[in-house]
Amino acid sequence: MASGRVRASSYVQSASSVSGPSACGIRAPLKVSGALGGRVRITPTATIGCPMTASLDRWINNSVQKAAYRQFGKQVVEIKQIASYSCRGRNGKHRGPLSEHAYGNAIDIAAFRLSDGQEITVVKGWWRGTSREKAFLKEAFAGACAEFYTVLGPGADRYHYNHFHLDLLVTNISKGRHYCQPRPRRGLFAEAEGDPVSTASIKPIPFMGLSGD
Repeated sequence: MASGRVRASSYVQSASSVSGPSACGIRAPLKVSGALGGRVRITPTATIGCPMTASLDRWINNSVQKAAYRQFGKQVVEIKQIASYSCRGRNGKHRGPLSEHAYGNAIDIAAFRLSDGQEITVVKGWWRGTSREKAFLKEAFAGACAEFYTVLGPGADRYHYNHFHLDLLVTNISKGRHYCQPRPRRGLFAEAEGDPVSTASIKPIPFMGLSGD
């Protein structure tokens, strides 16, 4: 907050520290119900740390909104998350290494709602959505791979079929690259990974810029 990368507001509120059990906890948690100054609702309210809050804002502004304008000519007004702080192991297991969720350093994104009310879910849109829905999700995912250190989505494993897992696990940075599965390639995602859509074949809606940039 001192740097200005995160600003306290009615949408980003400080909360009491969370401790344990085990090594779980957040020293300075935030209750985040909106991004970009509240222009994009986060539902339900997420409990995450400052670094995740700043990265979430940047990703939504730099990738999600631009992809939405490019594919639909509209902006995202709501993002639905299904997991933020949670004291548990990776992939919901009770044993083994703790998940970054256990430190408020991760969030799972399941759906996006546009300004006209259209909802794009990861579980339906990634494989069975319209060409524009698929392209939007692939673009948002590729942008997440540049912002967050771990990004997992449909096709990565059996646990992430219905959401994007985003976290800032520092050890997943290797030679400037982040851990991202499935990995975006030319045309965002390779045909070999089961994606029938190349976004190069979809004519973008002219990008008119984002309000508040």
